[in-house]
Amino acid sequence: MAPRRSLPPLNAVRAFEAAARLESFKQAAIELGVTHGAISQQVRLLEDRLGDPPLFRRSTRRVTLTSAGKALLDEFGPALDRIAEAVQRHHATQGDGPAAVLRVNALATFSMRWLLPRLKRFRAERPDIEVRLTTSNEPIDALPETFDVVIRGGPDAFHGMASRLFLSERRLPVCSPALLAKLPLDDVSDLARHTLLNVSSMPRLWHDWLVQAGQPRITPTETLTFDHFFLSIQAALDGLGVAMGPTALVADDVAAGRLVAPFPDISLPARSYFAYVADGSQHDSPTAVFCDWLEREGRPSAGSA
Repeated sequence: MAPRRSLPPLNAVRAFEAAARLESFKQAAIELGVTHGAISQQVRLLEDRLGDPPLFRRSTRRVTLTSAGKALLDEFGPALDRIAEAVQRHHATQGDGPAAVLRVNALATFSMRWLLPRLKRFRAERPDIEVRLTTSNEPIDALPETFDVVIRGGPDAFHGMASRLFLSERRLPVCSPALLAKLPLDDVSDLARHTLLNVSSMPRLWHDWLVQAGQPRITPTETLTFDHFFLSIQAALDGLGVAMGPTALVADDVAAGRLVAPFPDISLPARSYFAYVADGSQHDSPTAVFCDWLEREGRPSAGSA
C-alpha cells in the first residue's frame, strides 16, 4: 500500500498561491472572493503547518516572498494548474456543459458594436469555454472585482498585469448612404451643408479632423452632441448627420453598406484595444485561447473602416 500523502489544507494552498503570485493579501482576497483576514489566516495556517522558515516578509504596507516562499510558489502554482486542467478535461469528457468560465469585462460601446457580434463565432469554435461578459467604462484599477480578461484602450501599464494588442483603430467621418445621396460629399468643404454629430467626452474630434483635412474654418449647418459613441453612430445610421466613426466600431456597418466613409484617406489616430490579463494567466488555457481569438478577429479589420 502506498504511504498516505501528507498534504496541507487545500484552502491554505490556494490562499498562499494567490497571495504569493499577486504579492498582495488584499488582491488575493479579491480574486478568491474572501476577506483579507481569511487570506491572512490561511497563510498563517500553512506557515504553522510547514514550520520555519517563514513564507513572507511582512511590513505595514506590503508583503514580499522569502526564498522559501518563492520555492513553494514554483511548485504550488503548476500543481494547481494541473488540478484545474484535470477538472476541465473531466467536464469536457462527461459532456457537462462548459468546462471553463471566462470572466470578461469590456467597454460598453465596444462590446455592443464589435465584441457581441463576433462572440457567436468564438462559441462555435470553443463550446467548452463559457464567456461571461460584463460591460464597464471604469479604469482597470477601479474595477470592484477581478476578471480573467479586461478589454480597454492602450497601451497602458498596470502592476501585475500583462497586455496583448488585438485591434488598432482610427477615426474618420461616416454617414448613411441616404444622407450622402441627398447631400453629396464630394469635397471636405461640402460638410458645411451638413449636421455634424459630436460626442461630449471628445469635443475636439471634429475640429482636429478638419485641421487634418486642411479645412479648419468650416462651420456646419448644425451640430448635435451625444454622451456616447454608440448614440452618435446610431444617429448617423438614422441619417441625422455625419459622425466621427471609430473604425473598429463602424467596420461592420461600412462593410454591409449601412454607413459610408466619404473621406477614407483622412483620419485621426486613436488608442488601440488591448486585452489585459493577470501576469501568468496569459498562459492559462481559456485565457490564452480567448486572447488568441481576439487577435485573429482583430487582424482583418485593424485600422480600417
